[in-house]
Amino acid sequence: MSNISPHSPCSGNPQFTGDQQTNRNMFTSNKSKLDNSAYKILLVINYICLFVGSVSSSLLIKFYFNHKGSSRWVSTWIQSAGFPLLLIPIYFPYNAKTRKPFSGFGINTLGLCVGVGLMLVVSNLCFSWGNSYLPLSTSALVLSSQLVFTLLMSVIIVKQKITFLNLNCVVLLTLSCVLLALSSNGDRAEGLTKQKYFIGFFSTALAGLLFAVYLPVMEKIFSKIDCYAMVVEMQFVMEMTATVVATVAMGVCGGFKEMKEESVGVGLFDVGATKYWVAVGCNVVTWQLCFMGTAGMVYLTTSLTGGICMTALMGMNVVGGVVVYGDEFKGAKVVSTVMCLWGFCSYVYGMYVKMKDEKDGGGGGGDAQKKSLLELSEIVTEEQH
Repeated sequence: MSNISPHSPCSGNPQFTGDQQTNRNMFTSNKSKLDNSAYKILLVINYICLFVGSVSSSLLIKFYFNHKGSSRWVSTWIQSAGFPLLLIPIYFPYNAKTRKPFSGFGINTLGLCVGVGLMLVVSNLCFSWGNSYLPLSTSALVLSSQLVFTLLMSVIIVKQKITFLNLNCVVLLTLSCVLLALSSNGDRAEGLTKQKYFIGFFSTALAGLLFAVYLPVMEKIFSKIDCYAMVVEMQFVMEMTATVVATVAMGVCGGFKEMKEESVGVGLFDVGATKYWVAVGCNVVTWQLCFMGTAGMVYLTTSLTGGICMTALMGMNVVGGVVVYGDEFKGAKVVSTVMCLWGFCSYVYGMYVKMKDEKDGGGGGGDAQKKSLLELSEIVTEEQH
């Protein structure tokens, strides 16, 4: 990590004026030098990307499996295959007078990105494996446990302090997942064995764990850089690494053959080739929105806040599964959902009160991190209502 400089990779001397300079410097300026307006714009853009990407990708990947798509490697591959789309934000804001893309990369930086990319492809595979068995609402609730993992990993990796709010959220989310597992007998699809159901359940939980490790690791890495542009570039390398591995696995395991057979409707995908490719193409885009939104939230705030934002969207995923696919939503699942949302909302409200008290008492000191948490709490609280 010594090759990552907190300032030099993102420094530059763009010769623009007015709004044009603000828009371009929003991506290339040091985070500490962003004005309040530019900071809020980046924060809102990334949260919108996370919101749209998370909900849409969950619904689309379930659409794939619901209509007899069966290749877990295909669903794994599409989670990262849209990485070329990141070239748009990487190159669009620049010209010859600004920072050159990828100019801040050294051997250590590249190695870190490749390592995280390898972890992502395993997480993506676990998610695909679990989602191929579980109803969308159940999968979303299990993934909500990633906040528990994120807190624990944040304590270990970035020295996050444990507070009553943290513990309250951990207890509620853990109990909600245990309750969900114990009530699994009536929630399995027709023909799905108990063994496969629990394989799906624990595969999804493992995906949440791996992603929870990813969040504080990225916070640790991002603490060494001070430029949003480099965040996008690092995400590009990570997703490219994950795609290369998934592509090789697709070739070895027959994933491309399965994709071809599914797309032409040889007894597999049951709604036709056009809808197949529309679903695949849209899923490629929405997953990039989800991952880029997550990375941006971690960079602009903290890994724990990024995990909280994802948990905030789990309720939307559950509602989406019930409304779009008719997943059952009664009994223990209702109680589990209420506990999940209760834990999240109590955490956000406590964070809001804490930041407000610090601001009123002069403890904020103009610190961008604290301001971002307060603003984010307000945004997420409004989203829940």
